[in-house]
Amino acid sequence: MHRQPDSVQSNLHSFLGKNRAIKFALLGTCVLLSIFSSGCKKSEENRLTAAQIHQITRDLAAAASSATPAGTAVRFRQGVSSESSGNTGYLRIVLKNASSPGAGRTEVAKLLRSLNIAATRDHLTQDPPTQNGDLLEFKLRRAGTPALEVEIVTRSPLGSNAGIRNSSENNGDARLAIIIDDLGSDRAAAEAVFALGFPLTISVLPNHEHSLEIAQEAHRRGLQVMLHLPMQSVANETPEAQELRPGMPAQEVAALVDQFLQNVPDVAGVNNHQGSQATADSALMDELMPVLRDHRLFYVDSRTTAATVAYETAQDFGVPSAFRNVPFLDDVAEVAAVRKQLELALRGAREKGGAVAIGHPHPATLQALRELLPQVQGVRFVHASELVH
Repeated sequence: MHRQPDSVQSNLHSFLGKNRAIKFALLGTCVLLSIFSSGCKKSEENRLTAAQIHQITRDLAAAASSATPAGTAVRFRQGVSSESSGNTGYLRIVLKNASSPGAGRTEVAKLLRSLNIAATRDHLTQDPPTQNGDLLEFKLRRAGTPALEVEIVTRSPLGSNAGIRNSSENNGDARLAIIIDDLGSDRAAAEAVFALGFPLTISVLPNHEHSLEIAQEAHRRGLQVMLHLPMQSVANETPEAQELRPGMPAQEVAALVDQFLQNVPDVAGVNNHQGSQATADSALMDELMPVLRDHRLFYVDSRTTAATVAYETAQDFGVPSAFRNVPFLDDVAEVAAVRKQLELALRGAREKGGAVAIGHPHPATLQALRELLPQVQGVRFVHASELVH
């Protein structure tokens, strides 16, 4: 047999050795790709669709409603939790009617049992719960994937002075927050408000000629700024070009609020502009309040209709909130009439410990404020944020 030269044998062994290394490398790569592909498939299988999340959320909401007393607020939404992203549901249950601490614990236990049955039926597991005061919260998962964030709130029914901290918390001081609405178009009117020199709160309409600069100047002068959020009224009187309307889908509500907040930046809170139809629509308020919650904004219900559900919905979703609890200052835009309304607002602040009043930058309103505010005693003027809870 012909013997190959040593150099040829050496090269052959080297080649075979390299090939074996290549084969092992390729085999290892295939194994890794197989594992990665398997992991991706498993991840894809575990990812919940929007429809699945919606069904899970509705199942748990139905379980909560069946296990809680009349008057309990059960609020649910898909994909609105500030703690989660993607297709994750959010369920908030507000137990208001517990007659005693013992009864409250019994109601919570009954509620948790009902939720657990529904969660097991939907193949969900629960993360360890956390308790913070009257708030109990936990997450539910399917195969490790977050599916639903649950919040259970226990508190007593709302009293007649809801939305205002009581006077004992104020060290006996009566407080009045005056909100001046409808700023944005008239720079001179805004300057007149700034010149009053009191800690007022101004509410700026979005997308008007001077909206941005008025908001910026108010910040510079130490005033509190709110977004005066356009909403549909019953009479649809002089509507804004864009406004929240009943029937809007959640995504459109969120997008419109985001757009308004870009035009009136760095606001502390929101109150409604008009809105007698919008604030009476439970579905629309259910869409709005989680958006404000995610932006960490407070809400003041201007109460342009007795049928409003805005304040109650804000409370149910955990949005710090208050409402106008004294008459509008300038339904009649005459100095004498405004002075009378201001006196009523001051009396309301003294009686309730705190009050939220709303006026507009009419010449008569500004004149009455200039004349009366420096004379006030026994009532402290505060920003609206001090009277929300």
